[in-house]
Amino acid sequence: MAGTSVGARFYRQIKRHPALIPMIGFIGLGMGSAALYLLRLALRSPDVCWDRKNNPEPWNRLSPNDQYKFLAVSTDYKKLKKDRPDF
Repeated sequence: MAGTSVGARFYRQIKRHPALIPMIGFIGLGMGSAALYLLRLALRSPDVCWDRKNNPEPWNRLSPNDQYKFLAVSTDYKKLKKDRPDF
């Protein structure tokens, strides 16, 4: 096996065991979903501050009806009113 590339060994294993194809597909789908979710958290979450100079506290600029959670089951953000002071 010396001198063979990783891709060639992988292809040989897939040819030998075709039942691995769905497992590899689901693992790839899970890894892709996790990467997209982390990207969404990094770009859309108010807890992450990329620009400290122009916006040092991004969580203070959220209005009460901004939905920043991924899934809100029982909360309707359009009906919420402001209950905190301005800073």
